Amino acid sequence: MNEIKNHGKKWLYWFALGVAIIVVYKALDNFGDVMGVITKFFDIITPFLVGIFISYLLYIPCKKVEEAYTKSKLKFIVKKSRPLSILTVYLIILLLFVILINFILPVVLESVTDLINNIQNYYEITIANYNNLPDDNILKSDVVNDTIQNIQNLDIKQYFQLDKILEYIMNAIDAVTGLIDVVIAVIVSIYILAERRQILAFLKKMAEAMFKEKTYKNIDKYFNNSNEIFFKFIASQFLDAVIVGIMVTIALTIMGIKFAPLLGFLIGLFNMIPYVGAIIATVIGMIVTLITGGLSQAIWMLIVVIILQQIDAHIMNPKIIGKSLKISPLLVIFAITVGGAYFKILGMFLAVPAIAVIRILIEDYANYKIAMKKVNQKVEQKEEIYGQMKIEEK
Repeated sequence: MNEIKNHGKKWLYWFALGVAIIVVYKALDNFGDVMGVITKFFDIITPFLVGIFISYLLYIPCKKVEEAYTKSKLKFIVKKSRPLSILTVYLIILLLFVILINFILPVVLESVTDLINNIQNYYEITIANYNNLPDDNILKSDVVNDTIQNIQNLDIKQYFQLDKILEYIMNAIDAVTGLIDVVIAVIVSIYILAERRQILAFLKKMAEAMFKEKTYKNIDKYFNNSNEIFFKFIASQFLDAVIVGIMVTIALTIMGIKFAPLLGFLIGLFNMIPYVGAIIATVIGMIVTLITGGLSQAIWMLIVVIILQQIDAHIMNPKIIGKSLKISPLLVIFAITVGGAYFKILGMFLAVPAIAVIRILIEDYANYKIAMKKVNQKVEQKEEIYGQMKIEEK
């Protein structure tokens, strides 16, 4: 009987292996069709994934607002604290979006339009100023001369036509986020936020059922730590970027630098990427100021921006972010480089909290291994002492 049973198991094993090989072969033979099906599937579920991501970002704000509503003396507000918290957070987001569309975006677009329309003139002025430099000037090297000769006959303005840029932007927006997809994503996020407690309870129950107690506790621990790091980093970097952008815009406007709102917006936006972002935005701002306002204005702009960034780095940023994400600048630059190479701007932005989580995992693993070594050493010492005692008794 056991032989028949074992024979049946072997036959089933080889049959399953054969079916798996055929499936893999067919999948590779029709790789294009398989990828088409997978791509279509992800296109269908994209609104749901976006909704999950939105609810993830809004989880902490909704939780904080709900806690505030539960402390109210009105029973109705306490009873409806969760839907009221979701409504409040979305109204705040809508208000910020309206402010962005009506006040900030028009000013930035006006600066962009002015810069694009006059880019050819600025280019010609820059070339003329360069040609007027003395022959022994350090800027008149062979490399610079060859570079200028190669681009001097180019029509720079053709690469910066506003109509084409806006067309590209609108096409990209239409392709990625259609109106229906946005509505579905928002609805999904609202339902997830409304049922977040039940969803988290279900996930914890499944994790507790699938893993051992020690593994479950570690998963719960690292999940909470990762969430805290990501939320704190995203919220604090956004707030810090807004403050830096406003400060730079005001300072450059007082100095009379052209396109101050655009440069302030750009420096604030890039400031969300630690270390590298501030450097890139400052260099771009200096080049634009050099072209539009001359060398002296570019130098003063560079000095003022560096001073503001130092104030931000040593006073504001530590107070906003705190010490939880204090990791080595070298590690940050490495993470940003790798994240940018694989996931572009989003990867550069999320690389820092990701590397912070990885660092915690590695440090905890190293501490665990060191603790285990110490335990093993103590056990070996006890065994050695016990062995010596046995020898002495004999």
